[in-house]
Amino acid sequence: MHADMSFIGLFMQASLLVKAVMLLLLAMSIASWTMIFHRHKVLKKATNSADRFEDRFWSGIDLSKLYQESTARKEQLEGPEKLFHHGFKEYIRLHKTAGKTSETVMEGTYRTMRVTLSREIDELEKSLPTLATIGSISPYIGLFGTVWGIMSAFIALGEVQQATLSMVAPGIAEALIATAMGLFAAIPAVIAYNRFSTKVARLENTYINFMEEFTSILQRQTMTEQGTAQA
Repeated sequence: MHADMSFIGLFMQASLLVKAVMLLLLAMSIASWTMIFHRHKVLKKATNSADRFEDRFWSGIDLSKLYQESTARKEQLEGPEKLFHHGFKEYIRLHKTAGKTSETVMEGTYRTMRVTLSREIDELEKSLPTLATIGSISPYIGLFGTVWGIMSAFIALGEVQQATLSMVAPGIAEALIATAMGLFAAIPAVIAYNRFSTKVARLENTYINFMEEFTSILQRQTMTEQGTAQA
C-alpha cells in the first residue's frame, strides 16, 4: 500500500507538532497577504492624495480659501493637506496672539507640523514591522518543523529491521513541506516590506519637502506683513 504523497495526504500523515507548524505558517501567510493588500491600498491612496493636494496648493489658490476647504473636510485629511491644515491653523492662532514675535509664530507652526508629520508616517508604517517579523521568522519556523519531521522519520526507521526508501520518503517529504511553507510565507512578506518601506520613505520625503516649502511661504508672508506694519 503506497502512502498518499499529495499535499493533503502528507499533511494528514505528519506528526502533531509538524501539523501545528504548518497551520501556524498558513495563518502567518494569510495574515501577511491581508496586510500586503491593505497596505498597498493605503500607500496608493496616500500617494494620489499628496499629488492632488500639491497640484491644488501650487495652482495659486489663496491660502485662506484652501484652509477653509480643508476645514470643510477635516476628517478626511491626510498627508500634505493635513500638514497644511494643522500648520496654518496654528499659524493663524499664534498670529492673533498679542506679544508673539514672528520667530515664535514660525517655531510654533513648524513644531505643530512636525508632530503631524510624525503621526502621518506612523500611520503609513503600520503593519510593516509585522511583515518584517513574518519575513524573518517564517523560514526558521518551517526549518524547525522539517528538522523535527526528519528526526521522527529516522527514529521510526531505526525501529524496523529492513529499511527501504519507500518507508522513509513520506516522512521526509512531509517534513520538507514545512520548509516550503515557511519560504512561501516569508518571500512575499520580505518583498512587500522592502517595497512598502521604499514607498513610505518617498512619501515622507514628499511631506518634508512640502512642509519646508510651506514654512518658507509663511515666513515670507510674515516678513511682508511686518514690513507693511512698520511702514
